Amino acid sequence: MDRHDFAAAEKVVSARSSEWLGFPSGTRVLIINCDDFGMYEAVNTGVVAAIETGVASSCSLMAPCPAAPQAMELLRRRPEIDFGIHLTLFCDTTHHRWGPLSAKEKVPSLLTEAGELFTPADVAALLAVARLQDIELEFRAQIAAVVDAGLMPTHLDWHCLADGGRDDIFELTTALAAEYGLAMRVWLEPNRHRARQHGLPVVDHDFLDSFRLNLDGKAARYAQLLRGLPDGLSEWAVHPGLGDEEAQAIDPGWRVRRTDYEFLISAQARQLLEQENIILSDYRLLQRRWSQIPLPMHDLQKTNVS
Repeated sequence: MDRHDFAAAEKVVSARSSEWLGFPSGTRVLIINCDDFGMYEAVNTGVVAAIETGVASSCSLMAPCPAAPQAMELLRRRPEIDFGIHLTLFCDTTHHRWGPLSAKEKVPSLLTEAGELFTPADVAALLAVARLQDIELEFRAQIAAVVDAGLMPTHLDWHCLADGGRDDIFELTTALAAEYGLAMRVWLEPNRHRARQHGLPVVDHDFLDSFRLNLDGKAARYAQLLRGLPDGLSEWAVHPGLGDEEAQAIDPGWRVRRTDYEFLISAQARQLLEQENIILSDYRLLQRRWSQIPLPMHDLQKTNVS
């Protein structure tokens, strides 16, 4: 890269993604994405309520989960809801388990010795043994389940794996996003820098995963984060759910989901967004930009950033 090309690339990187999406300089833009749609019915109900009556702006569907068919029917009846595919190699719940959509004998490296999907507590163990060909087979099965149902997702992201958890998984997913004309959640450096060098909008700031917030005082913490939201494009990955008896019986994370749900549907949340002049957005704007980039997405991982 000569000095003129380098200067041009750095000028692109210095621009906010929100500006690429058409928002004026200095605008605070926030995607509030509900992860785990389809996990079980109380999550589905919570997600739809958080979007339709609350401040959430999009969601991500987990195709292998037991309530995924119900979630897809909810989406069919609500074409205005922006959604992506929450690619998953894990099973969270203790007594409400799911497996891969691929035949188990075709993806053996994704399974424990007991023949089950790994739990989120065993991310490192899975990443140490998972073969990329097995991951691709399963990711393609999950995307096909959604597309074959006649639904049109806007983006891909991952369950329990920031930027896929491994460089080769990130590269695989960017190739799949390009193949299907989708945007992708990119949260970490140096992947964010690589994407921005190609003019691809990604978050301008560190991401927020609601499972990393303390339960005590969560509403106050959300309010603090909204008041301090920086200029540019930000994303929160939230996990609303009703926290009902079903959830309490099967899901160790039900309290996280209940407290997210309570804040997202609250009058306080909407008032804060209005008072702070924060614009809610979703992945539809990002998808338009990503689908216009001629560079094959799998080249992102191979680009020399130096």
